[in-house]
Amino acid sequence: MKKRWMGAAALLGILTAAEAGGSFYFYRRTMKRNKVSVERTIKMAGTDWQQYFPIIEERRERLCSRRHEEVYVESFDGLRLHATWFPAKEQEKEITKAVICFHGYASCGMNDYVGLSDYYIRNGFSMLIVDERAHGKSQGEYVGFGCLDRKDALQWINWLTARCTGQVQILLHGISMGAATVLMTTGLTLPPQVKGVISDCAFTSPKEVFSHVLHSMYHLPAFPMIQISDHVNRKKAGYGLDECNAAREVKKAKVPALLIHGSADTFVPCRMCDQIYDNYAAEKKKLIVEGAAHAESYYKDRDAYEKAMDEFIGGIIK
Repeated sequence: MKKRWMGAAALLGILTAAEAGGSFYFYRRTMKRNKVSVERTIKMAGTDWQQYFPIIEERRERLCSRRHEEVYVESFDGLRLHATWFPAKEQEKEITKAVICFHGYASCGMNDYVGLSDYYIRNGFSMLIVDERAHGKSQGEYVGFGCLDRKDALQWINWLTARCTGQVQILLHGISMGAATVLMTTGLTLPPQVKGVISDCAFTSPKEVFSHVLHSMYHLPAFPMIQISDHVNRKKAGYGLDECNAAREVKKAKVPALLIHGSADTFVPCRMCDQIYDNYAAEKKKLIVEGAAHAESYYKDRDAYEKAMDEFIGGIIK
């Protein structure tokens, strides 16, 4: 009997060590900048981007030929954050409308917004295309997943209002992690220059999207990996994985929102968009693009996407 108990204890110890090891492996490759893989993320998301490369590259060339400037702000915790500024007018005090763009996980601003730049430039918007912390040219060791990036968004809003004077009307546009960022930002006190947000395929919280990925793609239970990762992240990055949840934060929203999601998104399920929409406290609109995978909605149905933007922006920006 004693040997049996010893064997059971040894097996329990091995399983516990294996769970802890798996949790730390998952955490490092998800949260640490130098472990995040663009290729792995694209593969998990399942979107076929190759078919859109011609239009993306055409618009990238057109955008980069415009006058632009690399700009920086300091985050609340001392990081140097980067963005690219595309003013619509020579005299910046004459700029009356601008969009601040927040990209998705493992990407950077100038990857995710070259396609949409055509719409914004055509409609006279200045663009501030942000690299979120731990991405692109911005500093940071740990990914913020919107929880920290929402505070960084306030720094970019302040930069823009100072640069363009108090007359500028500001729109926040986010894709995936950037969409969670702009929705979480609505729970903060925003200056009157911020007129609304556009969210494209946002998740509710890091905890919920990680649990979904573990279950749907790796066929693993969330417990105890998420709980261990949450504990580690509080110590390393300074926030819990469900500390800031877009579906909760939007209950405090005071600016209008347009929520966009693809019906075929398996990476961030469309039900998260429905949950956020149901909880959104201010004026709201929703567009579900049939057959669109993760972050594919604009390219899958540009007419519907731009029509929804026309109607939404037309109601909030003069």
